[in-house]
Amino acid sequence: MCKLGLIGQNIDASRSPALHRMLGDLCTLPVSYELQIPTDGSPEAFSHKLDEMLAAGFNGTNVTFPYKQIAIARAEEVNDAVKKIGASNTLRIKNGKIFAYNTDYTGFIRGYRSRIGSSPAGKVLLIGAGGVGRAIGFALFELGATELMVSDLNAAGAQSLVDAINVYGFKARYIAPEDIGDAAKQADGLINCTPVGHYTTPGTPLSPEYFGGQSWAFDAVYTPIDTEFLIAANQANLKIVSGFDLFFYQALDAFEIFTDQSVQDVEPVWNRFREQYEVTSSLI
Repeated sequence: MCKLGLIGQNIDASRSPALHRMLGDLCTLPVSYELQIPTDGSPEAFSHKLDEMLAAGFNGTNVTFPYKQIAIARAEEVNDAVKKIGASNTLRIKNGKIFAYNTDYTGFIRGYRSRIGSSPAGKVLLIGAGGVGRAIGFALFELGATELMVSDLNAAGAQSLVDAINVYGFKARYIAPEDIGDAAKQADGLINCTPVGHYTTPGTPLSPEYFGGQSWAFDAVYTPIDTEFLIAANQANLKIVSGFDLFFYQALDAFEIFTDQSVQDVEPVWNRFREQYEVTSSLI
């Protein structure tokens, strides 16, 4: 049995257990996947939960809000993506050691290429500089981004991401919220990495009037898949990369890290999961 988990807060509705168990079935590998909710959002509560999982013989765990940055401190080894981003969403446990990865980074790259192909990302406006925003901000430069414009209501958080990207020799700059419309008009790609658009926080962080003239758009929100942000992008004839694309491909990458088994034929998994769990969209 391959014992996997997800450490986070407010994760009761997560579809990760279902997808990882399905991947196990398709690879004829028995998989358990259990939600792990620490008592609070502190580093101590996270470490206590992780210690429990180590003692119980877990092979790995995904990590989500608010522990992605905290998780790094518990890892003996971190890969290059984690070093750049400063956050991990995937911990592999092997021979008592913890290895940290970031499959938001790799999953976005796979999701983008599945929808956009080899076309370069170009000049991109990123709205939201939190954990997933940081991962995607760096991943964009693997996809041919020429410049990243970062906007967030938390100016310090946005500037932190800009500074980190510039340190690595890429080009990034901060965009104040009042200048977001002008930045959108300059962009080839538009990205939402805020919670705005989720069922619980409907809306869009970018007014529909600013969509048009860009090439593509991505929304990290995937409940619903057809967010107001992506609907506006579709109406403006932009190519779409959805939050479900990211969810799906980051899970595949994590499963391969956990199990050392590569999923060669992705389409049957995609179709089976969407059908079984009634994942519907008019855009993808």
